[in-house]
Amino acid sequence: MTDRRERTRSVLVLGATGGIGSAVAHGLSRRGWQVRALNRNAGECAQTERTFDWRQGDAMNAGDVRAAAEGVDLIVHAVNPPGYRNWGTLVLPMLDSTIAAAKATGACILLPGTIYNFGRDAFPVLTEDAPQNPDTDKGRIRKEMERRLKQASEAGVGVIIVRAGDFFGPGAANNWFSQGLVKPGKPLTAISYPGRAGIAHQWAYLPDVAETMIRLVERKDQLPRFAVYHMRGFLDRNGTAMIEAIRRAVGKPDLQVRAFPWWLITLASPFVPLFRELREMRYLWREPLRMPNERLLAVLGEEPQTPIDEAVATTLRGLGCLDSQQAIMPPQAIATR
Repeated sequence: MTDRRERTRSVLVLGATGGIGSAVAHGLSRRGWQVRALNRNAGECAQTERTFDWRQGDAMNAGDVRAAAEGVDLIVHAVNPPGYRNWGTLVLPMLDSTIAAAKATGACILLPGTIYNFGRDAFPVLTEDAPQNPDTDKGRIRKEMERRLKQASEAGVGVIIVRAGDFFGPGAANNWFSQGLVKPGKPLTAISYPGRAGIAHQWAYLPDVAETMIRLVERKDQLPRFAVYHMRGFLDRNGTAMIEAIRRAVGKPDLQVRAFPWWLITLASPFVPLFRELREMRYLWREPLRMPNERLLAVLGEEPQTPIDEAVATTLRGLGCLDSQQAIMPPQAIATR
């Protein structure tokens, strides 16, 4: 019998068309992994992304996931309902499909975690083992996801969870940066900021999150059966550092900052699922938060971290807000304006 470690490693990615799923899939592919991707429109996906082995199927269908996972070493569970629609009825069944496939094949599960499963009582310093008393429906579902994964680990399934702050980066969708702070598709005339000065906020640059996950996967044989890690990411200590980074990226030191229209979100939330979810997450902008990463550093030695100016400029270019040739304004240009 061929030793599992001697053959080419393989991964099944659920959510390969999304921001984090795509980033992890491409990163693993560059490291020599064979990447399978499950999608309901596999044929169409294969026309635009030929790096992956696309498999037709639905993450809600346990049989489809099980068939696609045959022989893989890892399942990346990065699939979410688009636009937060039907979140409560779809998320857990999709995870159950992944867990069943992992149990049948012996694959490890990698989950991009969030901080939504923590409530205000865990702030301001959020550690991996902080009590999970979520304040929102989405948070309660996230808590249940982790509970089921913990249960699966006790049955022999390897699980890696990486929690991080608010995502931003090229290709990242459904996030505060692209849906709250800036308007994609045109040069910036203003920044809309959901928080206020003096309140710390956690950000996570998508390529750094993907790289962190991949490095952990490469060490999975050395990790606990249920391994959970927090990323420090980019900590905006006073609620102004991200604003200043955007100003430097676009070369406008006096770019206007407007208050995020929470009143409109509240008014429209009964009719727009996305707005309802955004309103529920408002506490993350009212409460200071930081995520220590000592546990991660003990394993990796360092946390991958792109300089914030480079990360923001790359993100804005990807969103169509910045010309590809536009230079980043030096930090002192803001500091001395």
